[in-house]
Amino acid sequence: MATVQELKAAVRPKGGKGASRAARISGRIPGVIYGDNKPPLMVTLDHAELRKRIYAGRFLTTLFHVDVDGTKHRVIPRDFQLDAIKDLPMHVDFLRVAEGATIRVKVAVHVLNADSSPGVKRGGAVNIVTHTVNVECPAESIPESIDVDISDVDINHSKHLSDVKLPKGVRVLAQGDITLVTVVPPSGYAEELKAAAAATAAAAAHGRRQRQQRRQRRQRPVVAGTRGARANEAISEHWYRGRPRSPLPPLHLSESLPFPHGPLSDPPQRRAP
Repeated sequence: MATVQELKAAVRPKGGKGASRAARISGRIPGVIYGDNKPPLMVTLDHAELRKRIYAGRFLTTLFHVDVDGTKHRVIPRDFQLDAIKDLPMHVDFLRVAEGATIRVKVAVHVLNADSSPGVKRGGAVNIVTHTVNVECPAESIPESIDVDISDVDINHSKHLSDVKLPKGVRVLAQGDITLVTVVPPSGYAEELKAAAAATAAAAAHGRRQRQQRRQRRQRPVVAGTRGARANEAISEHWYRGRPRSPLPPLHLSESLPFPHGPLSDPPQRRAP
């Protein structure tokens, strides 16, 4: 059940710009009450009180009993005008609301548990995509706000209207599943992702090269020719040095390694005297 607040007003005898300017000079704000198949009623309200109600929040979704010279009107604010420079109230419109009436209002979106969001903890920022949602509901059941819990929202993820539980009797007028809140990445986040992907690709390429080199090393080289036997033994000895291998037949002392003239050259022949 919505709480109906009290507001006092006085009848404005004249309309037009001159009468409105004179009311503002005297510290009053001009307004009008219309609707419910009744003639419009021009009123003035206290400037300080109206300014306080406007800046308190939820002004356009709050029911009021406006007391106009002893007669109470059950109304809801429909619009108000502020000074472009000073942000002071200039004019206000009220709509009469009958008992049990259904009205259309704009309800503000309120974000909950932003500090618990994984995306916010990683440096992301909360972006409210939709600030207000148009709903239709009974005048006595206007919700204060549409609360969106983002405690489980990570970077580049969103909360939509379907993720929010609305009060009973509230019907959304918007078409489709609109996005309410997103958590956007911090500055430089895309560059960090690209750098991480490049580092991962480089590590994978390095691993492939190492595996290929190991496969090539496992292949025992063979040298053909008349001098290939001793060369093969030398290569095998160099290749398997420090590695486990199957035992090879022992070499003769004359064939011990390393060769002073290289593995592929025969020792020089001594000339006869």
